Amino acid sequence: MRDAPGTTPQVTAVQGRPPGTLALVARGLVGLALLVAPAWVVATAGDVVAHQHRALTVLLVVAALAGAAVLARVVVLARRRSARAAARAAGTTGGAVGRRATAVRVPAATGVTVGYALLAVLAGAVVWLRPFAATDDALAALRSDARVEVQEQPGWYAFVPQGPASPTVGLVYSPGARVDVRATAAVLRPLAEAGYLVVALKEPLGVALTSPAQSGHAIEAYPEIEAWAVGGHSLGGVVASTYAAANDELVAGLLLHASYPMGDISDADLRVASVSGSRDGLTTPADVEASLADLPRGTTSTVVDGAVHAFFADYGPQPGDGEPTVTRARAQEEIRTADLALLGSLGG
Repeated sequence: MRDAPGTTPQVTAVQGRPPGTLALVARGLVGLALLVAPAWVVATAGDVVAHQHRALTVLLVVAALAGAAVLARVVVLARRRSARAAARAAGTTGGAVGRRATAVRVPAATGVTVGYALLAVLAGAVVWLRPFAATDDALAALRSDARVEVQEQPGWYAFVPQGPASPTVGLVYSPGARVDVRATAAVLRPLAEAGYLVVALKEPLGVALTSPAQSGHAIEAYPEIEAWAVGGHSLGGVVASTYAAANDELVAGLLLHASYPMGDISDADLRVASVSGSRDGLTTPADVEASLADLPRGTTSTVVDGAVHAFFADYGPQPGDGEPTVTRARAQEEIRTADLALLGSLGG
């Protein structure tokens, strides 16, 4: 039955109208990006993803499934658009779109646009979160031997000293943002060889801010440890400092590698070691110097001459970093000396 003269066409007919060609192409590109981004991460990062926190794997799977769903939807809409065009050519559809129908369609279209924009952001986030992979030197330090047993757990790597005496002092360490947790091995293993339990956290999505209380979970897993320090590299150290200041009845020490606290923690009952590089282009010497006023009295500050940001782990050069004037091996010797001094001050 035809609409009476002057009436508004049914809204349901308009709501089923497929998007235009440009909109379909844009949606298709978003879907393709969601598929390509996780595939690129897996292809270029090797086995890195398998050894990080499972949240990264979940994100990659979700992104890929979302991409497949988007592309499937684009195919359906493209076919519907072709069928509609064919029907119009045959003269079987028609009718002007009323003002009321247009008013209803605009909010819906805006919501769809925002949704696809968020999916595009998701694809970009997947690419950005690709970890800086550990070098061969770091991977070699993950091998267990008579001195240190390296244990991989769902939430961390533990470097457990072997010998007649059990460790009584431990360190929970948070890697820098997007750094393969295994890249910390060459820096942390010598601490275990000296008799300290060391736990390197697998941070969700490789960013310590996603789980600020994660250090506490590791501490709870080793009740035999009598004194704990927490610490980390760069953003990992920022998060560790916040945890330490809020839990100084549980944590005795704080180790900052090219890092500084988020705010003033000078009143915290902590022994603190700040270790930084004079050529660091990311956590600059000026940043570190300014942060010392926010740390407890008695904080030990060690500036490794010629060292850069990426020397506090083994993952290769990092964009934005400075140019080193000392070898990585020499710099890590000085870093290790400062770390051992802090842990030694806690007992054991």
